[in-house]
Amino acid sequence: MIRLQERLRAEGLSALVVTHGPNRRYLTGFTGSAGLVVVLQDRAVLITDFRYEEQAQAEAIGVQVDIAAGGGYWDRAAEHLTAAGARRIGFEAEHLSVAHFRLLSEAVPGEWVPASGLVEALRTVKEAGEIERIRAACRLADLGVTYALEMARPGMTERELALELESFLRRQGAEGIAFPTIVASGERGSLPHGTASDRPIGDGELVTLDFGVVVEGYVSDITRTFAVGRPPERLLEVYEVVRRAQEAALQAVRPGVLAREVDRAARSAIEAAGYGPYFGHSTGHGIGLEVHEKPALSSRSEEALRPGMVVTVEPGIYLPGLGGVRIEDDVLVTEAGVEVLTLATKALVVVG
Repeated sequence: MIRLQERLRAEGLSALVVTHGPNRRYLTGFTGSAGLVVVLQDRAVLITDFRYEEQAQAEAIGVQVDIAAGGGYWDRAAEHLTAAGARRIGFEAEHLSVAHFRLLSEAVPGEWVPASGLVEALRTVKEAGEIERIRAACRLADLGVTYALEMARPGMTERELALELESFLRRQGAEGIAFPTIVASGERGSLPHGTASDRPIGDGELVTLDFGVVVEGYVSDITRTFAVGRPPERLLEVYEVVRRAQEAALQAVRPGVLAREVDRAARSAIEAAGYGPYFGHSTGHGIGLEVHEKPALSSRSEEALRPGMVVTVEPGIYLPGLGGVRIEDDVLVTEAGVEVLTLATKALVVVG
């Protein structure tokens, strides 16, 4: 909270209204699903309602807890801002609705400033406890890959494999699934976000499996592509190109390197093999309390990597009508370079 208050002073803001759930959790430790935080120069107030009173008192550390009767968060926020004499107030433009912005700005006259990314910038570099939670989520993801490879077989639908995997991960202690599990087999492998369907997995196909788990609020995100029987030779070639591209990107990760240079390392390898037009997304993104955080490992990123950042490295090639390949790891930027956190095999496994 102190670092955020320092940022407010640097930005000339007397307060910040935080409405985004992950940011609320990051600042206060409160895991409930409703409420907001008013950050002032000398204190912070978590405003929630009766349903979460005991939970907030137990979880929120170093902040005042204010229980709003009838869920009147916005009235209470206005009261705290007015009492503090806040005149230049930041708000999270991406996460505050127009209706609620009107309520606040009409109740508290002053200058309301879109203050995008202030909390997200703090979240970019993880603290030790955050890294350990991500490590735990990555260990579960590795177990999940092994289990999925044991379960996959020709004739099983994509959705059946996803459900088997998610059930296993829950039994192993996952708090939740980080995002809808992607199982894209055969020609559906050309869909980068091909969530599991009722399509049966056929013999002689590649299958892209992309999933993540949540452990104490923090996520993992892993992708492996495997074969059911022997796939076409061109897809075997594509797999090797993606594997080399991912390795090149991993070798590029180190402190001080611009995120776009990691993207360039992967993209150059794919372009050299003649598949540049078939790699259309960025090479990776940060993970933490959310599955997509800063920094973006994209061709446009100006951000330099720093120790404590946790990012994905996930190049892919997608050939419409034939299939696709993606390989993804979660990695920690260290003082010495990079530590790969997801350790499931990246050799092309053939099942069935």
